Formats: sequence, structure tokens, C-alpha cells
Amino acid sequence: MTKLDCNVKNCLHNSDNRCCKQAIIVDGSKAKDCCDTCCGSFDENKDGAFHNLFKTPESRLEVDCEAVNCVYNRDRHCEADHIGIAGDGASDASHTECATFQMR
Repeated sequence: MTKLDCNVKNCLHNSDNRCCKQAIIVDGSKAKDCCDTCCGSFDENKDGAFHNLFKTPESRLEVDCEAVNCVYNRDRHCEADHIGIAGDGASDASHTECATFQMR
């Protein structure tokens, strides 16, 4: 499993820079740079109305990855020990990115 840090504080799944999902997907099948990727699991927490009371932030989780040009991608699964998802203030998944992406 991959350690994930997420600075997308307005994501519904974010709690203390950790994701509360057991798995996420990184999109970007044609990515050549970080900005060509995004967190496909992003859901905006509109107006901060939702507070995560029932889910536990995951420090390590499964990361499925469509960014096949990334050095960490093995059979559409991320093998990096640690990744960062960036995009604080995002209102759409396309405003997020995998900051760890590295072109093969």
C-alpha cells in the first residue's frame, strides 16, 4: 500500500491531509506531467457542509492508476511508497493532480 498525503482540503474524503477512502484512482492515461493527472476519486465538499465523523483517515491505501506513462505505474497500480495529491481549493477533479507523477 502507498502512503498518501493530500492537500485537497475541500475534498469530501479528506481529513487532516489524509484520505478516508480505502482506495483511490489517479486518472491521466496520456499524462506527460503532473498537471496531466488528477484524482479521479475527488468529490467536492461544497461549503464545508460535510464533516467526516464516521470514517477513519487512511495513512496507507490502494492507489489504482491510469497514468500508464508514470515510472511508478505497474499494471495500473501505483507502486510508489509515498504520493502526494495536490489541488487545494479544487472544485472539480481536473483541478487536482498527482504531484508524485514522473514520466518514464
